[in-house]
Amino acid sequence: MTSSLDQLSAGTLDWLGANLDHFDPFAAGAGTATHQQAAKAVLELALLCHCSTWTGGPHGERLGGATALLRKLWQRPEFPRLFDAHPPSAPTYGLAFAALAPDGIDDSVCRATLARLAPDFLSPAGKSPLKRMEIRFYADKAGASHTIEPYAGLVGQSPLVTLTGATPGDAATGEAADGDTAPLTDSEGYSLTHAAFFLGDYGRTPTGLDGDALAHARELVRRMLDHCVGQDRWDLAAELVISQFILGLDPLRTPSGAAAVECLVRAQRSDGAIPGRSAALMASPSAPAGEFFRKAYHTTLVTALMTLVLSSGRPSWHRD
Repeated sequence: MTSSLDQLSAGTLDWLGANLDHFDPFAAGAGTATHQQAAKAVLELALLCHCSTWTGGPHGERLGGATALLRKLWQRPEFPRLFDAHPPSAPTYGLAFAALAPDGIDDSVCRATLARLAPDFLSPAGKSPLKRMEIRFYADKAGASHTIEPYAGLVGQSPLVTLTGATPGDAATGEAADGDTAPLTDSEGYSLTHAAFFLGDYGRTPTGLDGDALAHARELVRRMLDHCVGQDRWDLAAELVISQFILGLDPLRTPSGAAAVECLVRAQRSDGAIPGRSAALMASPSAPAGEFFRKAYHTTLVTALMTLVLSSGRPSWHRD
């Protein structure tokens, strides 16, 4: 890793490890105990640990505490019941819970959680292509039966292909585009990155994109990444860097990817945290610990995930 990536990795992982009590909804005085995204925070931590098992590198020691917490939570029947507080997301959370289970645990709670899923949730009926990709991604990892079509049938319908982005300028008048104008909306930007995550399993597998479709996806990611760097949109910038890697690029060798890494280095506090989703939404340095955690944990975790993915090396199937 480069020195910048080393700094981001060590700092973010150490900060997460020092704040595990805020992830644990059953800890006394836990910062997320009354936070509506408590379950989501734990599942994001589980995804980080899941990816760390195949990315390699010296991450195990820094994630040891997180892994121990997850092993404890994954065997508490009351933990997946927290998902019921979020009815629209509960089935997805339950499926992800089973998919991201730590190795070697008693899987009774996972099996019970899968058994609670309605059969129609695991079918394609009435679901967008992105939702179908997400369900297949977690169902395959969980070993759950489903009827979602193969990725080969979904890739052409994915946001990586179907999104086009705002026109960079007015072709009729020759007027330059406003530098503050995003090529995609926020929701489109996250759809773009999540499609890459699901199709490419965070860099482990080919996305199925090639030729013009691959070039289109790479260019759209680049345009959105340039915008996020210019606007200090830290969490989406980190996700877009991961997407560049998944699309077969070395982000540290692309101008947009390298600029994003340096943008995140500038945002990182001395304690390792990235203090919010963006400069506009960052937590105050004087914020109480729980409030600071709620604003900082997601972007800090996504940045840590970015460093793990980039340090894993390019699989042999990646092509320039």
